[in-house]
Amino acid sequence: MTSKDFFVALNMMASERGMEVSAIIKDLEEALSIAFRKAHGEAMNARVALNPEKNTIRIYSYKTVVADEDEKLDSDEEGFVPFDYDKFITLSEAKEIKKSVKIGDVLEQEENPKDFGRVAAVAVKQVLNQKMKERNRNAAMQEISTREDKIVTAKVNRYDGGKYFLEIPGSTLEGILDERSNMLGQTFKVGDFVKVYVPKIKDIGYTNDVFVTRTRPEFVRALFTLEVPEIEKGEIEVKSIAREAGYRTKIAVASTIANIDPIGACVGTKGSRINNILNEIRPEKIDIIPWSEDPLEFIASALSPATVLRVEANEEEKRARVVVPNDKLSLAIGKAGMNVRLAAKLTGWKIDVKSEEKANEEDAAYIEEFTLGGN
Repeated sequence: MTSKDFFVALNMMASERGMEVSAIIKDLEEALSIAFRKAHGEAMNARVALNPEKNTIRIYSYKTVVADEDEKLDSDEEGFVPFDYDKFITLSEAKEIKKSVKIGDVLEQEENPKDFGRVAAVAVKQVLNQKMKERNRNAAMQEISTREDKIVTAKVNRYDGGKYFLEIPGSTLEGILDERSNMLGQTFKVGDFVKVYVPKIKDIGYTNDVFVTRTRPEFVRALFTLEVPEIEKGEIEVKSIAREAGYRTKIAVASTIANIDPIGACVGTKGSRINNILNEIRPEKIDIIPWSEDPLEFIASALSPATVLRVEANEEEKRARVVVPNDKLSLAIGKAGMNVRLAAKLTGWKIDVKSEEKANEEDAAYIEEFTLGGN
């Protein structure tokens, strides 16, 4: 069937959405095929061929040619399977249409349905709208790929339902900072600018909303990258980081260049760099830990600010007993066990902290037991 009006309308709708008709022909043909089957029998095999150059729409139904005896009409026969006239045609019937046809061939016939234009118009709109959503999604994904795993400074547009809705400058994306992703006790006003971390996102769906965060360890890592040029240049590496947002962060750093002090670089002149980071996450505290290949040394440093007397390690189980002065036990463990918990996360070791007195008692008891066992 020829339908110049159909293609004129199609070109107009595609142009309004900034699309090329040639780029969506296959999708349109598939959608129109489905629309035809819905209108004229779901079981029917059919395809639609569009030719914008000739302004033609061809609709074909197709059936597989089978032997005449495959047409079972006896409903009393055991194992009766109704013959599917929408998908199959007997050889004798097929030969009336095309003499050269053989069993197993697919016989195609052109259809000329009535009132298909209205059905087609609905299908076309659906395809164009779907393609618009996909294009917007792809554009959003491409845009966010340049921002993910980074900090952006966003403007608070509104607060609703426990969420801050943020305008990301120069972006079509809207950031969402919910209660779980915001630090406890931190509030912002409409118009405030706030630093947020954009996590790596595999799929944001068909929306332009991006959930951002201030509570992940990566947020603090990104703040250090912003404030410490040596990290950005790769002269200092952030080896590991452990965080309990709003309370404390431990970050282990190492220099890739011999004459650079990684701790001093992160602190900055008169504490300028670390103070900028602390101002962003107050009242959270930060321990900057020198990373070491020696696990005993690294574990001892990770328990900062506590003083460590010795570290005894079981490397096979990655378990360590750390002995501290009697008056430093509570400092080493931290409030509610936070200090030792973060040290364990930072190092990847299970850490058991003992006071010097307790450790000596345990050692004496072990020696006594071993000695008695030997006798």
